[in-house]
Amino acid sequence: MNTMPPTTEMERAYVKRDASYNGLFFLGVRTTGIFCRPTCPARKPLPKNVEYFPTARAALVAGYRPCKRCHPLETDEQPQWISDLLADVERDPSSRISEADLRAKGIDPATARRYFLRQYGMTFHAYARARRLAGALSRIREGETLDNAVFDSGYESHSGFRDAFARTFGRTPGNSDDQDCVFLSWLRSPLGPLVAGATSEGICLLEFTDRRMLETQFATVRRLFKMPILPGSNKHLEKLRVELENYFAGSLERFSVPLTYPGTGFQRQVWEQLLAIPYGKTRSYSELATALGQPKAVRAVGRANGLNRIAILIPCHRVVNKNGDLGGYGGGLRRKQYLLDLERSVSEKAGLSSASADAKTSAQYHWG
Repeated sequence: MNTMPPTTEMERAYVKRDASYNGLFFLGVRTTGIFCRPTCPARKPLPKNVEYFPTARAALVAGYRPCKRCHPLETDEQPQWISDLLADVERDPSSRISEADLRAKGIDPATARRYFLRQYGMTFHAYARARRLAGALSRIREGETLDNAVFDSGYESHSGFRDAFARTFGRTPGNSDDQDCVFLSWLRSPLGPLVAGATSEGICLLEFTDRRMLETQFATVRRLFKMPILPGSNKHLEKLRVELENYFAGSLERFSVPLTYPGTGFQRQVWEQLLAIPYGKTRSYSELATALGQPKAVRAVGRANGLNRIAILIPCHRVVNKNGDLGGYGGGLRRKQYLLDLERSVSEKAGLSSASADAKTSAQYHWG
């Protein structure tokens, strides 16, 4: 899905260094081979020398190098108007923010629509509507009355609420005490934004938001779990947020948040082999195939590896080619190299610390 603004609008945005367009598009400069954010402080190129891309990944694929001044591969800083808008929704999920309300806040509705499509896979109004229904479901599951669920969610009538609820969940509110759903949360990381999904059983999705297969992964999650996908959070997502922060800080080597990953028997076998690869180590596709007792199934192992829906936690980044080359990675080879370097560095430091401690203990024993 191409959610970029019109070319004339993008040109105005980068000329003015408009921060509200960060994340909506990237510009590649043909004369230098470098790509930037709209807010890059470098001298602005002539329009005829500019090529536009919806994601940083697309610019990389086209052969452009990331700018060393604006660092387009680093985590995007969220525009203040987005932070304020999300805060308004969370402060009162039942509120209905119209296009007129957006304009009164100084927000162009078309810009908001494009931003939410790009970052959340849905328009702002679809996001707000889904957030209201997610809150209603939580209230029903907590035992609140239907009246409270209806009116606390911003609906003016039972019939309107029932219709919206049934369209989303496939059942009426009165039959939804045991209704589960996939809650989606968006997390920041040193490698860019991540989208995470979780049911009541555990994490079922973790992907970089610019991955080409993201829409396919959403469709697969809906098909496998037969549940609606709504913005929100639960205890597993909150735990994941903390564990990811510790992982990227180099202080966590093993995730403990529960996972749920249905698939074919062969796919699950491959994913379980991935989970068995030690932190800081790698395995080749052929080694995985041999471990499964199917040494000729190297390509099938590669396909199953590529269909992994839970990046980092099910560490498909630890699989490399037989000759040691990185091979492929859905999140991009730069990210794969970063993850491997991070884990290798932490492991080496731990090894040095352990060796130092052993040497000290040995010396104490020898001279004691």
